[in-house]
Amino acid sequence: MLVSFIILLVLSAIVGYVGKDRKFGFWGYFFFSVLFTPIIGLIITFASDKRPAPEVASA
Repeated sequence: MLVSFIILLVLSAIVGYVGKDRKFGFWGYFFFSVLFTPIIGLIITFASDKRPAPEVASA
């Protein structure tokens, strides 16, 4: 049981890492993966948009 939970957390952390540059960031996709499953979290991560690049102020 504990091993299953640790595996779930590790896989969810991987999904969060994949989604760190996307719309909800690491923590958003990490919690989504823990709440549902890492497979569903990975699908949602790849289906989401990337974050827009920050605009650089010109002088």
